[in-house]
Amino acid sequence: MDFKELADLIFPDVKEISYYEEKYPKRNLPEGAYVTRFAPSPTGFIHIGGLFGSVIDRKLAKQTGGVFMLRIEDTDQKREIENGISQIVDSLKDFDIIPDEGMISETEEKGIYGPYKQSARKEIYQAYAKHLIVQGKAYPCFCTPEELEEIRAKQEAAKIRPGYYGVWAKYRNLPTNDAAEKIKNGVPYIIRFKSMGREDRKIKHKDLIKGNIEFPENDQDIVIIKADGLPTYHFAHVVDDHLMGTTCVIRGDEWVSSIPLHLELFRALELVPPKYAHTATIMKDDNGSKRKISKRKDPEAAVSYYHEQGIPAQSVVEYLLNIANSTFEPWRRANPDKSIDEFELQINKMSVSGAVFDMIKLLDVSKTVISKYDAKTIYEKTLEWANRYNKNLADLLSNNEDYALKVLNIERGKAKPRKDIAKWSDVESIIEYMYADRYNKMTEFEFQKINNEDEIKGIIKEYLSNYYDIKDDKEAWFEKIKNLSEKFGYAREVKAFKTNPELYKGHVGDISTVIRVVLTTKHNTPDLYEIMQVLGDEEVKTRLNTFINK
Repeated sequence: MDFKELADLIFPDVKEISYYEEKYPKRNLPEGAYVTRFAPSPTGFIHIGGLFGSVIDRKLAKQTGGVFMLRIEDTDQKREIENGISQIVDSLKDFDIIPDEGMISETEEKGIYGPYKQSARKEIYQAYAKHLIVQGKAYPCFCTPEELEEIRAKQEAAKIRPGYYGVWAKYRNLPTNDAAEKIKNGVPYIIRFKSMGREDRKIKHKDLIKGNIEFPENDQDIVIIKADGLPTYHFAHVVDDHLMGTTCVIRGDEWVSSIPLHLELFRALELVPPKYAHTATIMKDDNGSKRKISKRKDPEAAVSYYHEQGIPAQSVVEYLLNIANSTFEPWRRANPDKSIDEFELQINKMSVSGAVFDMIKLLDVSKTVISKYDAKTIYEKTLEWANRYNKNLADLLSNNEDYALKVLNIERGKAKPRKDIAKWSDVESIIEYMYADRYNKMTEFEFQKINNEDEIKGIIKEYLSNYYDIKDDKEAWFEKIKNLSEKFGYAREVKAFKTNPELYKGHVGDISTVIRVVLTTKHNTPDLYEIMQVLGDEEVKTRLNTFINK
C-alpha cells in the first residue's frame, strides 16, 4: 500500500486542497496592507494581554488599508464555556474593536474567508493533513497513553530531552500496510507530522518586534489531527492563516518557541508563511519585582474589571497604545484633540522587554481623556455605568438631570479643564457635596492651615454679613475675598505673603479654602465661584449659617 492509498483509507471523503486554494482567492489589497487576526479560544474572559494584541491587530490593519479578523480557535472543545464567543465579541465591542471579518455573535459571521470558527473547518484541515500523508510528511500514530508515559519515563531516566521524536517516535516508520491493518481493525489513532528537522541544526528568523532570532530546528513529530478529527492549534493556524491571507501574526511572547515548528509546517505544505511579531508580556510590579500579570492574582487582568470600575474604553485603549509605542505619548500631547486613528503605530518601535502595567499611569491617562468630554457625555456615560453598578449614583443623577448637568459642567469646556475624574466610579464622591441631602450627612471637614473653630466661624460670619452677594461676577467676588483676607490679617496676594511671610498670618488662598471647606467639606474641589453659582443663593446661605450655628 502506498501513501496515497493510506491517505484515502484515513480520509476517504475529503476534497483535494486545490478546491480550497481556489475557493479562498488571494486578497486584492493595497501594497503594504496588513491582514491581521485576533484568534482567542472561547474558554473564559479576555485577558488584558489579549486586548493589547487585538488593539495592535486592529490598528495596523486600519492604518494600512488592510483587514482585521476575529477568528475563534475552538478545537479544544472540552474547555469551551457557554456563550464563550458572545463574551469575546461583546468584550471587544465594549472597547470599540469591531472586526472587518469574522465572528460577530455566537453563531453569526461576516466575510468570504470563513467559516471563522475552527470547529466548522474540520474538513479543510483534514484535506491538508491528507495532503501531507500522501507526500509521506504525516502518518497515523497508534500510541496509547500508557505507551507515551513509558516513553516519557525512559527519557527522564536517561536525562534526555522529552518528546515524540527520532527513535522515540514509535510509529513514525510503521509500514503503510501495518498501519492500514490497525485502522481497519478499529485501533484508535491520531495523525502526526513527520518532522525532518534536527535539534543540532539552527534556523534564523526575523521577528518584526524582536529582530533576528536563532533557534534549534524543530524535530518533534507533533499531533496535527486529534482522535476527534479536529486539528491542534499548531496545524490549524498554519492552514487558516494561509487560506485567510493573514500577512502578519501578532501574538504574545509565549509563542516565540513555536516559530521553528510553525515555519516547518508552512514549508512542508509548500506555503509562504506570514510575518510574525511577538509582543512583550504585560508585567506587574509586585513589591519591587516584575512578574507576568495573572488571571488568578490580578483583577485588572480581566477586561471586565475596567467596566466594573468605570474606566472608559477609550482610556484603556490609549494606555495600551502608550505601552505599544513610546511615540504615542508625545504624539498625544502634540495632538490632544485628534482621533487615535490618526496616530501611526510603528511595529518596529514596540518594546522587546516586558511592559509593566501601571494602574496609576492608566488612571492619569483616563483623567485626561475624560477631561475632554462635555458634561452631557459624562452624564450619559456615568449614568449608563451607574445603572449597572451603583443604584445610589444612578438615582442621584436621574432625579434631576438639568441640575446634574450643571454640576458636571463646572470647569468644563475651558483651555485647562478639570481633571478630577479618572473613572465613573469616582463621580459619586466627587459630586455628592453638591446635593443638600448628601451634604447634610457629612461630618468630616477637611480644614487646612486655618483650623481653629472660632477663627473659622468668625471668617464665615464676616463673609456672610459684609462680603457675600451671589450676584457678584467672578472678578468682584474674588476682590471681596481679598478684602476679607486683609481684614483677618492675611495677605491679599499669595506673592505678597511669599515675599514677606512674617507680616501675615497666611494668604488669600487660606481664606478661600475656609469658605470652600464649609460649603463642600473638601479642601480640593473645582472652581469655588462656579460651585456657588450652581448651588444657588439659598443653599449657599443655608450651609454657611448652619455651620456658624453648629
